[in-house]
Amino acid sequence: MDSVWTYFTDHRRQLLFDSYQHVSAVVQSVILATLIALIISIASYRSATASALANSLSSVILTIPSFALLGLLIPIFHLGVTPSVIALVLYSLLPIIRNTIVALSSIDPALIDAARGTGMSRVQTLYRIELRLAWPAVLSGMRVSSQLAMGILAIAAYAKGPGLGNLIFSALARIGSPTAIPMALTGTILIVVLALILDAIYILIGRLTTSKGLRD
Repeated sequence: MDSVWTYFTDHRRQLLFDSYQHVSAVVQSVILATLIALIISIASYRSATASALANSLSSVILTIPSFALLGLLIPIFHLGVTPSVIALVLYSLLPIIRNTIVALSSIDPALIDAARGTGMSRVQTLYRIELRLAWPAVLSGMRVSSQLAMGILAIAAYAKGPGLGNLIFSALARIGSPTAIPMALTGTILIVVLALILDAIYILIGRLTTSKGLRD
């Protein structure tokens, strides 16, 4: 572990920059995935067939190996950030879509009828009642997607993506050299630490944005 600490202190500026890029790419990708997932979920949750189709398609995407998906995206978008972010967005869809559809579908219809009875429009009911009740489930899906994306982004270094994956790939290319293991361990440890910090932030956001009645 001494060699890992030595490598960390000697390269802390670059490691901090790579860590920032890693978290930034994951957060931006999950936010984009959440917007897409909400649109798909809202459009499909009232139809059993459409809901099943949305869940199935997002499940199929998740079964595609990361290297294979990046290999399909690189000829279209070339190397760099774009194919990495697209892959993260696609992989992040399933947990959010599934949680949102289940949450919206489980809301008591009598509650919706009562809201409509007070004069709320469809959009008002959706925004003020349904999405607020579904928010804890949506946030839970975002947490799962973020943890998933943290690991997948390390593989996206194959497509010259941003983040700590480049450190791990460089270490694999130097197997046998004295710096290979410290580089790989440093990159792996930082990804785990960042994932735990991001998860704690999601818990805090949940506490701040979910009403006490829904938390209990």
